[in-house]
Amino acid sequence: MSTTADVIVIGAGVIGAATAFELAKQGRSVVVVDRNSQAGHGSTAGSCAIIRMHYSTFDGTAFAWEGYHYWRDWASYLGAPHSEMLAKFKPCGCLVMKTEANGHLTEHMENSAKLGCPFEEWTNAQIQDALPMYDLNRFAPAKRMDQPGFGEPTGGEMSGAVLWPNAGYVTDPALSAQNLLNAAFRHGATAHLGRSVIAVTQENGRCSGVTLDDGTAIAAPVVINIAGPASSAINALAGVTQDMTITTRPLRQEVVHVPAPAGFDFETDGMIVSDSDIALYCRPEHGNNILIGSEDPECDTHHWVEDDLDYNAEFSDQWTTQAMRFAQRVPSLGIPSKTRGVVDLYDASTDWIPIYDKSSLPGFFMACGTSGNQYKNAPIAAKLMAALVAYEDSEDHDAKPLQFTLPYTDVTIDAGFYSRKRPINTASSFSVLG
Repeated sequence: MSTTADVIVIGAGVIGAATAFELAKQGRSVVVVDRNSQAGHGSTAGSCAIIRMHYSTFDGTAFAWEGYHYWRDWASYLGAPHSEMLAKFKPCGCLVMKTEANGHLTEHMENSAKLGCPFEEWTNAQIQDALPMYDLNRFAPAKRMDQPGFGEPTGGEMSGAVLWPNAGYVTDPALSAQNLLNAAFRHGATAHLGRSVIAVTQENGRCSGVTLDDGTAIAAPVVINIAGPASSAINALAGVTQDMTITTRPLRQEVVHVPAPAGFDFETDGMIVSDSDIALYCRPEHGNNILIGSEDPECDTHHWVEDDLDYNAEFSDQWTTQAMRFAQRVPSLGIPSKTRGVVDLYDASTDWIPIYDKSSLPGFFMACGTSGNQYKNAPIAAKLMAALVAYEDSEDHDAKPLQFTLPYTDVTIDAGFYSRKRPINTASSFSVLG
């Protein structure tokens, strides 16, 4: 069986579905392929779906501040019918602790100020007013449970924090991808779900389509790899890795799910907190629970995975380490004997900044290395990818990078920032923080 399209999008996660939506709105015929039977059931489903604005780079901050507006106006952005069940954006604010590790947030605040993105500096007294269960002793550097000095303060108190009040989270990340794919369908897109790509085809020196595991051949002059943890395997199929200074590979991560301390309604009164002193972030969760993730300190071994279909999906001692490190900050935290949360894969790039780019194979594009910190940017990343596909019709993005204007904020960024051929960005946090 064979079919034709203008564009094939590999991946029906939040960024893939958003990209299909943007391209279909332009009137292109779009086919989406995903090995999962439902949109958003890959790594998107395991995302903490945090919508934050603070980044250590200006481009990263601009992209995230732009992205926030689409989540705020979700139904309008989708053009969704009133009958459709939609993912919900829940604003709660994001409090980021000032530490030596993040330069006391000087650059983050400067970036936000340039963009008109609201933020507030908080004293320790304000932190404890909002989060009375917090112990503000310093514990850095972060440690594992089996290291000497674990759980012992290292001297002095925290130096305050910065609140980004517009931040929040999406209550159902998988549903958000399904909303986006439905929006793409309304504009004529189609999908092959539950099907894997086994070949990227070429003709006359350019990409010509894909072949699926059921034998279906889909012909298209444009293929976009947005396959999440499988992105490196798809790039290998296409033979495009030879000129990439930035590459991607799957990384196993654990997120802890624990009840909030008694006497405090974290779901209603809590907020997202990024705390590089203990190298953790947390987020409210339904039922007065807390999600706790690692910010990837040196003590937390990176569990790189060779095969994104074959990895340990069980919790390890990393779960307990994250829970116990959080209990340093929240001594009243009850840690249940039964482990709950998420074990999933991220698609992480060399410097944890994504690749939004063309490739050495004409017609083959990629939106890779996005997991962990790009969920929030899905709508604007999709607009960038759609613009890049159109730009390549007349210009060479490698030679003359696309200058892309962000629609809400009217800020123009150099899309070469996300090039596969860029030098490793030393301004990156080299972590889930991007």
